Formats: sequence, structure tokens, C-alpha cells
Amino acid sequence: MYFVDIVETEGLGNRGYLAGGARTAVVVDPPRDIDRVVAMAARRGVRIARVVETHVHNDYVSGGPELARITGARHGVPADAPATFPHTPVHDGDTLPVDEGLALRVVATPGHTPHHVAYVLTEDGREAAAFTGGSLLIGSVGRPDLVEPRLTEELARAQHASARRLARELGDEVPVMPTHGFGSFCSSSPQTERDSTTIGAERESNDVLRKDVDAFVAGLLAGLDDIPAYYTHIGPLNARGPAPVDLSPAAAADAGEIARRLAAGEWVVDLRSRTAFSAGHVAGSYNFEADGQLATYLAWLIPWGKPVTLLAESPEQLAGAQRELARVGIDRPAAAATGDPRSWAGDGERLRSFERNTFAGLAETRGSGAGSTGGAGGEADVVVLDVRRDAERADGYVEGSAHIPIHELHGRIGEVPPGRVWVHCASGMRAAIAASMLDAAGREVVAVDDAFDAAGKAGLRVVRPEAE
Repeated sequence: MYFVDIVETEGLGNRGYLAGGARTAVVVDPPRDIDRVVAMAARRGVRIARVVETHVHNDYVSGGPELARITGARHGVPADAPATFPHTPVHDGDTLPVDEGLALRVVATPGHTPHHVAYVLTEDGREAAAFTGGSLLIGSVGRPDLVEPRLTEELARAQHASARRLARELGDEVPVMPTHGFGSFCSSSPQTERDSTTIGAERESNDVLRKDVDAFVAGLLAGLDDIPAYYTHIGPLNARGPAPVDLSPAAAADAGEIARRLAAGEWVVDLRSRTAFSAGHVAGSYNFEADGQLATYLAWLIPWGKPVTLLAESPEQLAGAQRELARVGIDRPAAAATGDPRSWAGDGERLRSFERNTFAGLAETRGSGAGSTGGAGGEADVVVLDVRRDAERADGYVEGSAHIPIHELHGRIGEVPPGRVWVHCASGMRAAIAASMLDAAGREVVAVDDAFDAAGKAGLRVVRPEAE
């Protein structure tokens, strides 16, 4: 009897898989922190005999080369992939034995990348599961614009053909097990509410299987969102073969060390909750919550290769953040500290703080004519800054608000109009990051810790471009 275990990486919206039988197993698209996979195999009592990749990933660092090295497993990579590390090329139609009666059938599924493949797990010849990587996702497909802009439409058309091939060759009952699509920016559209799916369910609901190629491609290309900046670096890193992950503790930083790093222009990142950070933090530090999408947004915003110092409430929070950042190529913090922000600031140094509020508070402030100092200054002193992505703003925005997407803010802070800045996103997490950046730049700031849906209910006029 076969098994399939999910290797979940929630912060990045990805899944790998451990699948096998009584004695041996295969790992599909392993994360960089392979100790999780090794532990899963140990609990199952199986030997990892194969490691396979559906494609060279752009959004996370693969653990494939290191997992294959330490287990002695054969490392299968699509034959046309630009991989320069030792591996076994796999081709369309290949059959890869896994355990007695278990095998993987390789199916070429270009689209997300030109070299993409899927793997169909079979038990005694019967199709048991399809590991679809970035081809067929839950209610969507992988985006085709991560390789080369000039290939985007060609790959979108290939994506349509690949999904159709999977639907044509597999039965409706076959589970679809994608790598991307659980919040990953590798998905071409937002995550659905479903957590699992089958070929039959996708046939009923997925546009790639319901629309003709021209209609599908037009809709797909129109809906593509921003690409995280760090994707540019992860693809080549995976093609070369990443170094083994190093999760040993970073060097401890005292208040003097933190001050020196800030003075040198390095990034000091406070991992505490946005509530704790706004109440008191080291001047110049940035707030990326450990419980948010830490890896995605820190890797997206920080200049690639810039040293980062992490400040955490506890050793456990610090270790978790270090693990998460290693998955996106931020290998080791330059330094780290845990404990209380008063100890990070040093003797005689005052902690900074700023206000948190809601859209109702913003509406009240606008209505009262309160200025940046709380007196009668008029609405001109209240700056509303929207840090959502372009695609989000296109669905509606607060009238009169300025707009700088969060991933552009660090380089465009000088463009923020003068006044007290009320910064918002869709839920509060990105607003907290933006507020910390504005605060570090010396701006008076209010973090709107609220869902954007509350803006209209609070009495603020929300402009809907599509209705104009």
C-alpha cells in the first residue's frame, strides 16, 4: 500500500511530497530545510531512494541536491532544465521505480517553465496521484512569466496544452498534488478556498480546462501580478545547485553592535508582532512579523545580499525565522539578539513608537479636520498611503490616497507627501512593514491595522475604477 505525506511550507505557499511504499520512498520538490523530510521518512521507516524536481524553482531554494547527497538517492531533474549540478535527467515517458509495485511516470508539462514535468505515481499500473508542480494547480495554473518576458504568451499557451494533456490522460478520481498555489506568487491567480483537488474537480472548475486556448491565455495574461524581486536570484541559484543549509545560531548582538550595524546602513529587522513593535522599538529598525509572510516580504524588499540583523522575543522565534529565511536564500543573519527592546536600544536611548488605528479612526480624523499635530490643520495634513499592489488597488481605493506598493516603498519614501501618514494595506501586515520604514525615515506615521473592506463601512469614499 502506498502513502503520500505533504511537506508543507506555509509561509511561502508551497508543498513538497514524500511518497512511497513499505521500504523506499521518493521526495518531490523538497524544501531547502531537508531535516523535516528526513524526519518524516524516519517516522515512516522508509529509505529515500529518489528525489525528483518538477522544474527549476524561482520562489524557493531547493533542498534536492543536498537531500540526494546525504541519502544517496538518485536526483531526477527534467532533461531540458538548465541544471549544472550532478543529477539524472528525466524525459517525457520515463518510468522511475520507487518501491515494489510503485513507480513514477514522467509527463512533460511545459508552461510554468519550458522544461516543466509532472510525475504520475502508479501502484501496480493504476494511477494513484499526480504531482503537478507548477502546471495544474487548485483552481489555477502556475504563472508563465517567470522565465523570460518574451516567452510569456508562448508558455501560457503551452500551459493550456499541458493541463489538457493531464486531464486527457488521467482519470477524474486521480488526486492532483501541486507544489505551488497555497499563497505562492508562482500561482497565476489567488489561492482558492479548497485545500485538495482531483482531475475531475479541476475539469469542472479550472479555467484552463473550461476555456479555449485564446480565451484562457487572454485572461491569464491580464491577471498576472507583480513578481517578487528575489525570484531573479533564486532560479540561477537552483540551477547551479545551492549550498547546504546552515541553521546554526547567528552571532549575538548587543546594543552597541546593533547601533553600529544601523549606522552602517544595514537592515535590523524586528520579528515581534506589529502591536509590540508599534509600542516600542529601536529607532531605525524595520518590523517584519515572524508570524506573517516573513520570507516572501523580507526577501522581496531587502537589497539582495545586504546583511540583516534579527531581533526576536525568544530563541525559538529567532530559530524559526532563520529557517524560513534560508528557504529563500537569506542564508545567515549577520547578527541576532533576543529579549526585550530596551536592552537592544542601549543605555540612555529612547525607544520609538507610533500609533495604530483603524479605517474608522481615519474617517473620524478626516471628518474632524485634524492636522498632523492634532490641531486645526485641515485634511491636507492627513496623508493616506496605500501600499497594496497595483492589482489590488485596481479593485478599489480610498479617495485621495497616495499609492506606492510596499515592494517599492524603500526606494520611494521621498515621494510620500508631507503630513502625518496613515498607511494601509489589505489587512494590516504590510501596513506595519511600511509604517516601520516610514518611522525609520523620521516620518510621523499611523499604521492602519484593519481590513480594507472596513474602509467603506467606516464612511470613507472608496473609488471603484471599474464602475467609472
